[in-house]
Amino acid sequence: MAEAEWLACDDPMCMFALFTVRPTERKLRLFTVAGARLVWNYFTDDVMREAVAAAERCADGVPWDEELRQFCSAMHQLLRDRWGAAGRNGFATWTREEAVACFSVMESTVSGRRLQKLGMSLDWERTLGVTGTQQPALLRDIFGNPFRPVTFDPAWRTDTATTLARQMYEAREFGAMPILADALQDAGCDNDDILSHCRGKGPHVRGCWVVDLVLGKE
Repeated sequence: MAEAEWLACDDPMCMFALFTVRPTERKLRLFTVAGARLVWNYFTDDVMREAVAAAERCADGVPWDEELRQFCSAMHQLLRDRWGAAGRNGFATWTREEAVACFSVMESTVSGRRLQKLGMSLDWERTLGVTGTQQPALLRDIFGNPFRPVTFDPAWRTDTATTLARQMYEAREFGAMPILADALQDAGCDNDDILSHCRGKGPHVRGCWVVDLVLGKE
C-alpha cells in the first residue's frame, strides 16, 4: 500500500497491518475508547459509560486490576441479564447501534490485557456500518502517518504549547489545535505534518499524535 492509498483507506485492519512497530497499549486503548465514544448516545446502561471512562483512566496509568476488573464483571452481567430477558440471543432486542455500542465497550474494557491483539479481534465490518469513516480518521489522528515518521524537537515543547496541549487533553476538547500550531511555530517548529495536522479539520481525540508529542506521551 502506498501513502496515497493509506490516506484514502477506509479499512482499519489494512491500516494496522502497515505498522512495523506494535503501538503502545495506551494508544490502542485510547483508540478503542474513542471508537466507543462515537456511539456514546446508544449506550443502554450507565455501567457502559462508566466502563469506558475507566478504560480511559487505565490508558493514562491507573492499574488495570484496580479499575477494570469490576467493569469486566459488570459488562458480563449486563449481557447475561439481556440473554435471560430475551432468550438465546440477547442482542435480538437491541438495535444495530446498541449492539455496536456494547461491542465497543467490551473492546475498550473487557479486552483488557489482550489489547495487543486488537487488530485481529475488532469486528470492523459491524462497527464501520454504524460509525462510517470515523474509525479510520480516528486511527490517523492517534497513530499518525506511518509513511512520515516525525522527530519532535524538545525546544518546541514550550510552556505555552504544553499548557495548550494539556488543557485540551484533560478537557477532551480540541478546538484550540490551530492555536497550538501557532505556538509550536513560534517555538521554531517547521514540520509541515505537525502544523497541518493541528490546522486540519480533525477529528482530534485523546491520544492525538501531535498532542502526545507535545506532552511527551507514548
